[in-house]
Amino acid sequence: MAEKASPDLEKQALLHKSHDEEHFTSSDVVRDIIIGVSDGLTVPFALAAGLSGADVNSSIILIAGVAEVAAGAISMGLGGYLAAKSEADHYKRELKREEEEIINVPDIEAAECAEILAQYGVEPHEYDPVVNALRRNPQAWVDFMMKFELGLEKPDPMRALWSALTIALSYVVGGIVPLMPYVVIPYADQAVVASVVITLIALLIFGFVKGHFTGSQPFKSALQTALIGAVASAAAYSIAKLFRT
Repeated sequence: MAEKASPDLEKQALLHKSHDEEHFTSSDVVRDIIIGVSDGLTVPFALAAGLSGADVNSSIILIAGVAEVAAGAISMGLGGYLAAKSEADHYKRELKREEEEIINVPDIEAAECAEILAQYGVEPHEYDPVVNALRRNPQAWVDFMMKFELGLEKPDPMRALWSALTIALSYVVGGIVPLMPYVVIPYADQAVVASVVITLIALLIFGFVKGHFTGSQPFKSALQTALIGAVASAAAYSIAKLFRT
């Protein structure tokens, strides 16, 4: 006959079930989207504005813009892949080192574990059983040291690929926005005005959403994002006009 769970365990299970915490756990994906869309909106926008300042027609600006979006998406995606791959490789190296240390110098690792717990205000008579329990479970011990000593979380094996795709696609989505007016307006001096209006609106919306998800002030984030895009495009346009003159 199965033993009944203790009242304390039943109470803990009930509390856990009744308390649904809403934490945002997709920070890596959001970061990749922010990187891709932010650069996608800003770089092609500045390029198109700069070429408009050089008095070329819309078809040339559109061709150059599409080429830049394609090259930028590949470059940004590759950068995201390499960054995520480096993080995964670093985690593997540190994991191997920790696995070797709990075998070769277990007493030192146990002392480090006790020191970590003491930093959280746990007394020796309280953390000794915890340290002993971890020593009996090498896998849990390694996981504990990776998280609390090194501050490393196990990365998703598909993280590098998803990061590359997310950044690249986000860059393309962002890059399409400032180029749309050049598709329908044949005159660059008219198209650039429409591009500025559309892109600044997009930057404001993007900045607001970014601020919402990152926990910063949405309106402040919207204004900062739009300001950066405006300064970049104005600089490119002015430089092109200067050299044109």
